[in-house]
Amino acid sequence: MSAKFSVTLAQIIKEIALDSVYMPSNPEEILVSSSEINRPGLMLAGFAEYFDNNRIQILGRNEMKFLEDFDEEKRRKSLDLLFSSKPVVVVIARGMEPFPEMKDIAKTYEVPLLITQETTSGFMSGLIAFLNVELAQRITRHGVLIECYGEGILLTGDSGVGKSETAIELVKRGHRLIADDAVEIRKVSNKTLVGTAPENIRHFIELRGIGIINARRIFGMGAVKLTEKIDLVINMEPWDKNKVYDRMGMDNQYTSILGISVPQLTIPVKPGRNLAIIIEVAAMNNRQKKMGYNAAEELLHNLGMTSSVNPAEDTKKDWESFNK
Repeated sequence: MSAKFSVTLAQIIKEIALDSVYMPSNPEEILVSSSEINRPGLMLAGFAEYFDNNRIQILGRNEMKFLEDFDEEKRRKSLDLLFSSKPVVVVIARGMEPFPEMKDIAKTYEVPLLITQETTSGFMSGLIAFLNVELAQRITRHGVLIECYGEGILLTGDSGVGKSETAIELVKRGHRLIADDAVEIRKVSNKTLVGTAPENIRHFIELRGIGIINARRIFGMGAVKLTEKIDLVINMEPWDKNKVYDRMGMDNQYTSILGISVPQLTIPVKPGRNLAIIIEVAAMNNRQKKMGYNAAEELLHNLGMTSSVNPAEDTKKDWESFNK
C-alpha cells in the first residue's frame, strides 16, 4: 500500500496567495491529503450521495449566482448542507464577497473559508499543479540528478564509481545540479517523474579526498536547480572486458520507476573516458530520439541494410551479420 502524503493549508495559502475570511485554527495544523478538487454545484442543489469532504471545494461564478437566486432561507439551507459535511476548506474565486450567512455557517461547522482573486479556471489549474507535486507518490533513490541541455539525467551506480565527480565536471561545463547522493523522485502524473534533493542535503556534494562542498556557493546560483523532470537514467559501472556493451543504440532499454518507464543507458567507466562529454552527447541524443530521429537507423538505411522506412525491427540482425 503506497504512503499517504499531505500538505498544510498554510503552504497552500502561501503558494496560491489566498485571503482568509474565516480560519478555525492554525493553518499549519490543517492538512490537505487529496490532490483532487471539486466545484460543489450538485451538493448545493441537494445531491450529497458521492460528496468527498477531503477535497478542496471551490465556489465560482456559477455556484455563487446559483445561490444568489435563492431566498435567504433556502440559501442558508443549501450552504448548511455543504458546510455540515465538513469539507477540508472552501474557496471563493474571482474575489467575490461571501454571503453574510456564509461566514456564520463556516464558523458553526469550523470550516476554513478563503477567497482568491484569480479566475476559477486559473485558480483550479494552479492549485491542481501544486497539489500534484506536493502529494505525489514518491521514492528516494541513490544517485545524482543533473540537468544537461534541458534533459534531466539521473546517474546511478555503485558508490565510488564516479557519479559525483562526473556531476562536478558537468556543472563546470555549464549544466546544473539538482541532487547528489539521494534523489527524491515524485510521480506528478501518469507520464512524468520529477526529481529533487532532500532539503537538508540540497546543493551539497561529497567528493572523495576533498570532502563535502556546497555547489551553489562555489559555482553560483546558475549551477543549481531545485527540481527537474527525469528524462534519462544512466547507469555507470566499472568496465567489464567480458561484457558486450551496446555499440549501435538500436535496442531501447527502459527502467521502471514508480510504474513509469524511463529510457536507460549503461555507460562503462574506465580510465581515459571523458564521462562528462559522453553524458552530454547522451542527453542530446535522447532529445533527438524523442523528436523522432535515430542516427543508428539512418546509418543502416544509408548502408542499404534495411529497406523499410522504419528499420528498427530488423536492424539488429543485419548489424550482427555485417560484423561477421
